Amino acid sequence: MQAYEHCSQVAKREAKNFYYAFLALPAHKRNAMCAMYAFMRRADDIADDETMSIEDRRGLMCRWTNAFHQGQHLSNDDDAVFTAVRDTQQRFGISDELLDELVAGTVMDLQEEPPEGVNRMEVSGRVFDVYATIESLDRYCYLVASVVGLVTIRIFGFKGEHADEHAIAMGKAFQYTNILRDVREDAERGRIYLPLDLLGQHGAVVEDVLEAATRHEPNAKLLAAMQALAARAESFYAADRSLIAAIEQDSRGAMRTLIDIYHALLHRIEHVHLQVFRKRVRVSTARKVGLLLRGMLLRSYT
Repeated sequence: MQAYEHCSQVAKREAKNFYYAFLALPAHKRNAMCAMYAFMRRADDIADDETMSIEDRRGLMCRWTNAFHQGQHLSNDDDAVFTAVRDTQQRFGISDELLDELVAGTVMDLQEEPPEGVNRMEVSGRVFDVYATIESLDRYCYLVASVVGLVTIRIFGFKGEHADEHAIAMGKAFQYTNILRDVREDAERGRIYLPLDLLGQHGAVVEDVLEAATRHEPNAKLLAAMQALAARAESFYAADRSLIAAIEQDSRGAMRTLIDIYHALLHRIEHVHLQVFRKRVRVSTARKVGLLLRGMLLRSYT
């Protein structure tokens, strides 16, 4: 199907971490994951397109979601993504509700008023949206990442009553890793995901984040808060074995690869002592390929 081919090209071009895991999947599941990735990528691109005003982005997101739900034409590329996603939903039993939750997480940053649990603050003449508590951050992580996990295990196939719980935990682990990697970039865009209560527990404040983004060096208090968030991420990664055991055998290698790449990214961030303000921390291509080969071996021998 040409629609799936379009989605595969999007994933190959854009999915710097995910695509390596997709390669460890059987073809029909790989196509489905590429379709879902292309859908999520498009939603993220609309939300993050700073060439448009937030009002314009809200309008485009509304038209895009309506076109998906109502089967309307928007563009040839969007039509291809919608076609592949609808086919994936039918094949793997993925509800519209899950996709709506995914989009809800994406549009949280586009709301005219800050969502519940987010404080809009003026600091040094600039306006920032700052998460108030670790609980409000967890809710955000659920919508933008754990829902992805719930979709993923439906494509991979799973058994056991706790699989959803493990997928939710792993999604939070991934998103916490992203938050730690992107602290500087997010602050430059007016978003601070390090919650106020966590900062306060270590004597840090929002100004410390902004100073670190400018000077490319966190102070001891901010570093302690970030270390605490890294430790919380590590606690969620502890669900890895239980999640992999719940997945169908032909998909375990892909799940192992995906978890290993993200966990390696967190380890890399920790290895450089959370110096993410100096440069973007990455997992090397060679390391990703090595983890992919490990995942493929797991698929072969389980």
